[in-house]
Amino acid sequence: MNPHAMERGDLELVLAIRDQGSLAGAAATLDVVPSVVTKRLGALEARLGQRLFDRTTRRLSVTAEGEAVCLHARTLLEGFAALESELGERQNALIGTVRLAATFGFGRRWLGPALADFQAQHPGLQVELRLTEQLPDLGAEGYDGAVWLWAVQQHRAADWTTRRIARNQRVLAASPDYLARRGTPATVEALATHDCLIARENGDAAQSRQFALWTLRHARDGSTARVRVQGPLTSNSGEMVRDWCLAGHGVMLRSLWDIAPQLASGELVRVLPQHGMPDADIHWVAPWRPKTPRRVRLLVDHLVEQFRSEPWKPVKPGGR
Repeated sequence: MNPHAMERGDLELVLAIRDQGSLAGAAATLDVVPSVVTKRLGALEARLGQRLFDRTTRRLSVTAEGEAVCLHARTLLEGFAALESELGERQNALIGTVRLAATFGFGRRWLGPALADFQAQHPGLQVELRLTEQLPDLGAEGYDGAVWLWAVQQHRAADWTTRRIARNQRVLAASPDYLARRGTPATVEALATHDCLIARENGDAAQSRQFALWTLRHARDGSTARVRVQGPLTSNSGEMVRDWCLAGHGVMLRSLWDIAPQLASGELVRVLPQHGMPDADIHWVAPWRPKTPRRVRLLVDHLVEQFRSEPWKPVKPGGR
């Protein structure tokens, strides 16, 4: 055995003496009598062959060697604690409840099956999912987080933590019947002359004008173009807008995750396929907390892995 080896208790002893400034203070911190601290410190210094503290009847001061020990002791002790915590978490099955919120469409179509799969892997876990079109006050209402399709608003960024779960974009689409009747728009500006189906989810009637202003980005050169669209049909339900589009009533702007099957089957056709609105990535949004529970961390990791391949992306002809 190395005669100079130090144990965890030695590090705790040295830090307690330095932090408290006296042997008596260290004894109170460590919940032992002062004579035990004196004896343990003497034995440690003898073993190391170094004096860690200069002490007289009136004062105690740290030597250069003592400072060197203290410099590393706290980091080492924090490492011990982190390792023990991780090992404990690995040994223990996930238990407890995860409460989260999500939008109706994505929640039903994609999130629900992913959550059921995660819960099946951890049968001791309870998962509570609330589907809503308005992001709740997550912290005040006791949510662990939300799976949301919009980035965090800047004024809330300090209160929330976020992680992108998957990329997504909104694309233009119409039915073959509509395009046969009205023609296919060749430019972004041409959309102003078409019947456009406007979804104003997560908003109200007073905000309807902002939902009729479409800002589209070109996939190749990154340029953007804005067009104010109009049409006879508007709804706060994205599903309703999708149904109108399938029925041939106009052009819509809709998330790929929502219309991938219809694009693959030919029921819908991409319009201006080089353009899209890349503001609809899927995010994990959570109230800030100093330590995220393991069950929540593992759930978010599971969702990232589930959606890493963006399963809603259209498969190219001949692809797998």
